[in-house]
Amino acid sequence: MKLLDALSWRYATKRMTGEKIDQALVDQILEAARLAPTSAGVQPIHIFSITNKEVKEKISPIALNQPQITESSHLLVFTAWDNMADQRIQDVYDYTNTERGLPLDTTADVVSGLKQMFSTFTEEQQHHHASKQAHIAFGLAIAAAAELGIDATPMEGFDKEQLDEFLDLKSKGLKSTTLLALGRRAPENDWLIKLKKVRQPKATFITEIK
Repeated sequence: MKLLDALSWRYATKRMTGEKIDQALVDQILEAARLAPTSAGVQPIHIFSITNKEVKEKISPIALNQPQITESSHLLVFTAWDNMADQRIQDVYDYTNTERGLPLDTTADVVSGLKQMFSTFTEEQQHHHASKQAHIAFGLAIAAAAELGIDATPMEGFDKEQLDEFLDLKSKGLKSTTLLALGRRAPENDWLIKLKKVRQPKATFITEIK
């Protein structure tokens, strides 16, 4: 499908069939998220792709027992760094320069500027910045799923502290941001599928300054 057609087709699927999605297709969705732009290219994001039935069942009560958690083929947990520590920024740029065959000090001024900027942020503000980058990847994953004809339900209705504890995210320097359930819609059980897709009119959504 073309992107706009795909976005018109998709909706926040309320019930799924449990059908297993081809991993090659899911890998394309994950790659779209990996290729997402992030501020200064730091990519302070990590995604957990969960197919284990027992794990999804344990996450279900943490996520208000929403049926998509257990009915999905894959449950993607988008997480973000809990802080923008100097060494994390340094490591990203060292890796980038190495991959490009450049001296590590090529980006020294950029790295120094980022470290200085984030030193003025509280740790909460640093995580907030990182979580906004995770949402960019999240959006591209939703669009990629739509283009592939895979249903996806974006979800923020869950207890982040409980999920962080369950996945032991603190030890990894991460905090959960959003969930994305991937699967196939179950039309006979989904009340939303028959309703017209509605978005704000362009006149409300867009202001043109010419």
